[in-house]
Amino acid sequence: MDRLYNTASVKGNSYASASTALRRRLAEELPSGEVRRLHRRRPVLHFLIVGWQFFLVGGAGFGLWHLTNPAWVTLLALVMGFTLFNFTVLLHEVVHDVVLRKRNTRLNRVLGNIYAFPSGISASQFTRWHLDHHAELGSDTEDPKRFHLSPKLNRRWYKLLYFTPALFFIYFRAAARETAGYPEPLRRRIGIERTLTIRVYVLPIFVVFPIAFVLNRLGQHYDIDTDEPAKWSTLMKPSWFWDYAYLFSNYHLEHHYFPRVPFYNLPALHRLLRPFYASVGLKPRTYRELLWNYLVKNKAPHTNWEKAT
Repeated sequence: MDRLYNTASVKGNSYASASTALRRRLAEELPSGEVRRLHRRRPVLHFLIVGWQFFLVGGAGFGLWHLTNPAWVTLLALVMGFTLFNFTVLLHEVVHDVVLRKRNTRLNRVLGNIYAFPSGISASQFTRWHLDHHAELGSDTEDPKRFHLSPKLNRRWYKLLYFTPALFFIYFRAAARETAGYPEPLRRRIGIERTLTIRVYVLPIFVVFPIAFVLNRLGQHYDIDTDEPAKWSTLMKPSWFWDYAYLFSNYHLEHHYFPRVPFYNLPALHRLLRPFYASVGLKPRTYRELLWNYLVKNKAPHTNWEKAT
């Protein structure tokens, strides 16, 4: 999608040089036939999942409009909030061009804007931001997610703000700062897309979405070992619930190893990588223990939480 939107990074590519040995080892240790199979795209499965997400949003929205029972309102708000977040996961698939079997510029661009619409973000902004994140993973300043969205103040109250509607102020301010360095045509396109997609969902979008967003980020790069590129992402313990709730985006370490594997193949990729994880000493985490370490023990993001006091 970087070609489609002409949003390729103008930064360097520090992760490519840092991960040379890791990529060579993965190529040597994993069966090439299995890796190729996991890269196979299944558009029908992708669009069935998309249809299910629209059904969940429509059903939850209908229920929130008609029901008043607090228990039902809470449940439906959770469903809708997590599902709205999952449209960013679908957009992520478009960014890596793993939806269709063959590149289709026009359809990919349409899909990108459709998937961006429910959460009010710009498809072009997300594309450029995410590609920069992959290229500059490990950098304190060039990785936009790490530089702009990770809390700079290691205080519990400040971390908790990210779980509230304050996330939208934090995110859009960060996006504006990062966008300032983009070429003018791209900045103009981002502004148009953002204007067209900003909407108000009240409870699901302002209360549940921040929780879904930040919890998902905890399982990406917060508990890491900065000395080993193989451990620059967090290994998450497989869970059918989180597979469903997060559309397999909980397999973020696997995604950074093989960015072009479609999301529905990531659980199988995780199983294939288990011997490698054991050999390098990667231990799986749960969202519960990540939350405990992050908020209760007040561990700092992008550090080794096993070694931290």
